[in-house]
Amino acid sequence: MAERSPLLRVGLEEPEPLRLSTFVGVVVPTLLSMGSVVLLLRLGFVIGQSGLYETLGMLVVAYAIISMTVLSVCAISTNGALDAGGVYYMISRALGPEFGGAIGIMFFMANVCGSGLYVLALVEAIVDDFGIPPGQSMGTAVQALPRSYWYEFLYGTILLLFCLLVCLVGTSVYSKATFLIFLIVVVVLGSIFISFFAMKKKAVSLIIAEDNTTRLLNGSFTGFKFSTLENNLKRDLKNPSYSIPRGTISAVIFTYVVYNLLSFLTSCTCDRTLLQNDYGFLRDINIWHPFVTIGIYSSTLSAAMSNLIGASRILYALAKDDLFGKFLVPAKKTSHGRNPWAAVVISWFVVQLVLFSGKLNTIATIVTIFFLLVYATVNLACLALEWASAPNFRPAFRYFTWYTCVLGIVGCGLMMFFINPVYATASIAFLLVLLLALHYTSPSSSWGYISQALIFHQVRKYLLLLDVRKDHVKFWRPQMLLMVSNPRTCMRLISFVNDLKKSGLFVLGHVEVEDLDVLPSDPLQMQYNSWLQLVDVLNVKAFVNLTLSDSVRHGVQQLLLISGLGGMRPNTIVLGFYDSRVPLDCVGEDLTFINSESQRFLSNDRIPQFSFPPVRRGASPKRLSPREYVSIISDAIKMLKNVVLARYFSDFNKTQVFRHSGKGVYIDVWPANLMYPDSTSLVDICSLFLLQMASVLTTVRSWKRAKLRVFLCMKVDGRLEGQEAKLKRLLQDLRIKAAIHTVMWDSVVALLGHKQIPTGTAVEEAPPNSINNSNQISEEYLRAVNQMILHQNLAYTPAVRFLYLPRPPANQGLYINYLRRLNVMTSGLGPTLLIHGMSAVTSTEL
Repeated sequence: MAERSPLLRVGLEEPEPLRLSTFVGVVVPTLLSMGSVVLLLRLGFVIGQSGLYETLGMLVVAYAIISMTVLSVCAISTNGALDAGGVYYMISRALGPEFGGAIGIMFFMANVCGSGLYVLALVEAIVDDFGIPPGQSMGTAVQALPRSYWYEFLYGTILLLFCLLVCLVGTSVYSKATFLIFLIVVVVLGSIFISFFAMKKKAVSLIIAEDNTTRLLNGSFTGFKFSTLENNLKRDLKNPSYSIPRGTISAVIFTYVVYNLLSFLTSCTCDRTLLQNDYGFLRDINIWHPFVTIGIYSSTLSAAMSNLIGASRILYALAKDDLFGKFLVPAKKTSHGRNPWAAVVISWFVVQLVLFSGKLNTIATIVTIFFLLVYATVNLACLALEWASAPNFRPAFRYFTWYTCVLGIVGCGLMMFFINPVYATASIAFLLVLLLALHYTSPSSSWGYISQALIFHQVRKYLLLLDVRKDHVKFWRPQMLLMVSNPRTCMRLISFVNDLKKSGLFVLGHVEVEDLDVLPSDPLQMQYNSWLQLVDVLNVKAFVNLTLSDSVRHGVQQLLLISGLGGMRPNTIVLGFYDSRVPLDCVGEDLTFINSESQRFLSNDRIPQFSFPPVRRGASPKRLSPREYVSIISDAIKMLKNVVLARYFSDFNKTQVFRHSGKGVYIDVWPANLMYPDSTSLVDICSLFLLQMASVLTTVRSWKRAKLRVFLCMKVDGRLEGQEAKLKRLLQDLRIKAAIHTVMWDSVVALLGHKQIPTGTAVEEAPPNSINNSNQISEEYLRAVNQMILHQNLAYTPAVRFLYLPRPPANQGLYINYLRRLNVMTSGLGPTLLIHGMSAVTSTEL
């Protein structure tokens, strides 16, 4: 195999020595997580408070939520090679770095707080059994441990140090310690079931406990969770995709059966008062009291270690992904056995800080909320993958559907708010803050973004619903194809056209004149990323279409024919004006003229490095001839595309225009065909299109302050008042707010020196001997038109001018002369748009 896909690298690399089997790596941690502390300390109180039937109902609800999440985890974990990080890895690769990083931090905090919770719980149990009784200065031989905040903190520190040493040695020692604890718990559980039948009736002395069902449930649900440790240790499993589904589901079913049996036996054998007031009643009724004590100690210690090692794996995965920059670099260090010892030490230190709180109930609630939020996000990730319908999402585990994911999300969310609405709201707000922070600060990743798959899925459906046969002029919008020779010289024009397109389609087109037959590969593939980066830097809402052709003209034809998709296709082509000006490179200049978004982009020392070719020098030949340029205009008109020629936009700086505008910014519109003045009327398609485009520009937020000025060219012998009233009525019918300025141009028209075309005769319908097919228009007339436009007696110079673009002559021999006339007429006018419309775009009907 000469070439290998980077997506297959996991399968092609040398396998690492994985040690843990399904039973040791998955079943044992899950059983310890779900069937230890809650089973030994909390279940009796639940039965005493709620009764057997309600307890069984709560078990059904809890396990329903757990089961939905287990199905989602199994689906994601069997859809590809897994790596360190557990749920963080799953979510980050499914939902993207923002969600993954945010959930990773919250899951790390949940594990850290969980480890601290179990250490404090173990300290409390040890002090209750072996501490000096309250109110006494001296204890007994058994109850000799001093009681105080700092002594209990010391005991917790010693226990946590033991957990640290086990985790530092590695997963081999941890798995052996976990398996030993599992055997102890199994023996204890067996003794409990035997005790129900072997022990005779006996009385138990009670100390009345506080009746607080809500507090019980808050803490109880901390234990009613399937262990995600197997996902955090998946690098240490022999076959993660095989082990995680089978091991987790087996453990969940087993613990569900055990909980139901124990609930039934407890309710049948124990008095309700005993259950309500004695958390440790199982120890009192056991055949040997120390059995349950040993079980509580060992299971709590196991839970503390599992949370500590889980937190370290999450921290290590976050550090490897560089989502938080240099902040987590120290956590990347590993031993020769690839044990992330630095992450373990950092996690241990954070747990040590948690021990300072000493408040079990508060920590238990926080841990529960965080875990539920993480599990809700796991379901969300699976739901997103399922809804995206990506062909590569085909997990080996298929026993899930979209509604199991939805049920998991809803169940986790409801349980969060039932346990503590304040903490639930705060945790969700914290998650959103992390999401926003990572969205703006995290580097790009190569994991894939589920949002892109979901957007594609929805956009495809809506594009199929977009029927071009149902288009109506009332809902017309500009859909622009801007042809760009070199983006280095066109950035200001790109930014302006982005405003001009308003809410329509905007496509950046580029033609590379090459012959693919003589090239080793497509050169456009290397350029595409630079074009997309350009779109990001300029903050324009544009697509990019690049093509390879034997000439610029043929390439533009290709883009006009194939750009867009379905009902979203360009109806207007925008070309830069063809003149002799030497293009300027805008990349090396200050780019803050574009907009505030670009200013923020550039202020972060992220100046873009584009791979565009250097700007053409003055002596260098152009790739496009004048004849070919006019041919492109003619081709677009033949394809019924509107044409816009943009001149002098390299001098356009919107920021300066609005900053120094004084009382206002003006847009001048000349709807008459100034080159052939008698060939059009104010209500022809081109003039109306001209007015429409100018009006569209004023609806853009940044151009709201701009005012339209429409210039009506009249002769002295013309009916001035009637024409002005007609134009005013037209603007009212079109709902265009503009000031009308009448220009008397008898002296200009007199320079034509020939018979005029009859009023109302279109250029394209002019007789063969008309002006359109002759060379009779003099440069003197065109210069007079230019001066008339340039020297209007107005207080403010316009920001942009909109002029009528006449249709190119039918005779290709006159193309160069046509372009020369346009050049003379628009010389020195500043930013100017020459526009030729081909379709009706205005409507006066409701």
